[in-house]
Amino acid sequence: MEGWGFWIAAVIAAALVGAGKGGIPIVGMLGVPVLALVIPPGVAAGLLLPVYVVSDIFGLWAYRRDYDARVLAIALPGAMVGIAVGWATASVVPEAAVRVLIGVIGMAFALNLLLRRGVVAEPRPARVGPGMFWGAVTGFTSFVSHAGAPPWQVFTLPLGLSRSVFAGTSTIAFAVINAAKLPPYWQLGLLSPTNLKTAAMLFLPASLAVFAGVGLVKRLPEKLFFQLVTWALLLISIKLAWDGGRALAG
Repeated sequence: MEGWGFWIAAVIAAALVGAGKGGIPIVGMLGVPVLALVIPPGVAAGLLLPVYVVSDIFGLWAYRRDYDARVLAIALPGAMVGIAVGWATASVVPEAAVRVLIGVIGMAFALNLLLRRGVVAEPRPARVGPGMFWGAVTGFTSFVSHAGAPPWQVFTLPLGLSRSVFAGTSTIAFAVINAAKLPPYWQLGLLSPTNLKTAAMLFLPASLAVFAGVGLVKRLPEKLFFQLVTWALLLISIKLAWDGGRALAG
């Protein structure tokens, strides 16, 4: 992990992670794919997890007053179950298959939202059953490939949360999820001392990007914000399905 190519990719990946924690739709999911251009994906996931955790701290401060406690109370227990399943099955579940599954779910949901754009739907209350299910899927997919955003948004987008509450609730949820991933990542050997030393050098660009993201979210019109969320969900889901399909076929 050296050379200009690696460091350019690493700084870009860290900034994307930070911007995502600042509330910009789904860009944090691009961190691992960008870094995987220069190092193996598993190494990239382990290297970026501490960057996610440090960025979470700044995101928690920025959105400390903007969250939906009921959504968190419903989804986070399910997420802990999903993380445990991901840990237990880490050696037997192909990451490529998980990427295809996430991609298909995300594409179907985003297309449904876009095709129904002219239809005004009543916001749904957060329900325990669906919330725990999508929370578990979020925890599992986040553990396997830091790709928990699509299933999380399948649960949260229909709830009618305001822009700031949506961003804050998502930030808090993933802060808890990422912290819970630290022990199993360490046990699986994905958090080596070398990785931690390199990650520490990426904390500054990630932290600055958090506040840049918060500022942008506060300036975006609410309707435009959720349109960006939906389109980002669709594009990232297509990429996940494509990458996973290619890996399975190859």
